[in-house]
Amino acid sequence: MDANSTSSEIVLNVENLNVYYGDFLAVKDVSMKILKNKVTAFIGPSGCGKSTFIRCLNRMNDLIPTAKVEGKVIFENEDIYDDVVDATEIRSRIGMVFQKPNPFPKSIYQNIAFGLKVNGFAGDMDQAVEKSLKQAALWEEVKDRLDDSAFALSGGQQQRLCIARALAVEPEVLLMDEPASALDPIATLAIEDLVRDLKETYSIVIVTHNMQQAARVSDETAFFMVGENRAGYLVEYDDTQKIFTNPDNEKTEEYITGRFS
Repeated sequence: MDANSTSSEIVLNVENLNVYYGDFLAVKDVSMKILKNKVTAFIGPSGCGKSTFIRCLNRMNDLIPTAKVEGKVIFENEDIYDDVVDATEIRSRIGMVFQKPNPFPKSIYQNIAFGLKVNGFAGDMDQAVEKSLKQAALWEEVKDRLDDSAFALSGGQQQRLCIARALAVEPEVLLMDEPASALDPIATLAIEDLVRDLKETYSIVIVTHNMQQAARVSDETAFFMVGENRAGYLVEYDDTQKIFTNPDNEKTEEYITGRFS
């Protein structure tokens, strides 16, 4: 069934989104309904706007001075680009994990506690830290070294720490921009297992260059391409199995089968 017409609950509804960097149109006219408690993968060649687009889903592009976003991203019946919406609050409710692990120069414990403190958390901090680390499948590995520097962890552990940090503030959506591209195969599989577990609680959007990874972890897949004047655009968006076995668009099939030029 077409992801855009399914009866599943919609968590993010993107309407006619365009993104500019100065005068350059980076993403052109993307509309998409992202489903609740599903993993949605964005695939496509380098430079097709996947990372730019995912950063629009929690207003991270606001932090780039030359970036301008047109169109709507509806979340909880509200356009996140409306003037009355607090971008900082949006980023706590729609969390993000980046390509390279970026722990804070603090202890493992303080990496998790930091965001909670910023958000005015008044509960049991030890309990909240433990819960987040368990959700990120990291607790058993670090429970006896919470005061150690986050930089003492391996790359894969650092990335799971960053996931735990994002989960600590209890977002509804988790955006992941190539979260395993800097990791070895074993750490990559650990992240993929984690993504599958987390979709029970969260709606997840993941950018990946690895088509096998998209096929393994996602429920829905969106294929982007570079179009006229180097603007990225959405070619096709559907159930992952359909995208990989019986896509509607010839360009999608060419990309999936490696005949893409």
